[in-house]
Amino acid sequence: MKEKKEFIDPYILEIKLKKIEVGGSVVLRNVFFDTGSYELLPESKSELKRLIDFLINNKTLTIELEGHTDNVGSEEMNLNLSEMRAEAVYKYCVSKGIEESRMIFKGYGYSQPIASNDTPEGRALNRRTEFKITRK
Repeated sequence: MKEKKEFIDPYILEIKLKKIEVGGSVVLRNVFFDTGSYELLPESKSELKRLIDFLINNKTLTIELEGHTDNVGSEEMNLNLSEMRAEAVYKYCVSKGIEESRMIFKGYGYSQPIASNDTPEGRALNRRTEFKITRK
């Protein structure tokens, strides 16, 4: 007789084990946009499904969706682009049933880098979308 193995998604397990802190940020590593665009690419959908599932399973949480860019281009262009990208994630979540009142979005441009903008690798890390828990 074969032993049945249960698959546990490590992402879901990790969320259950982590203590959720107000003010804590989580980088959405697999949310993608074309250069200079705020249209979500199809390969972003699985990462966003995880975010939506997380919000569904934590009904009292509110979050701030944050868009960030590298320093290529003008400050104004990057600020606008980062806000439009955060808004695109917001709209996607709303389209999947997450209440608007549970989320806000904001673009930070290149004002909060997490790596050096002097290398292609660093710039890639700085082009990101995050969410921050604002209320439990």
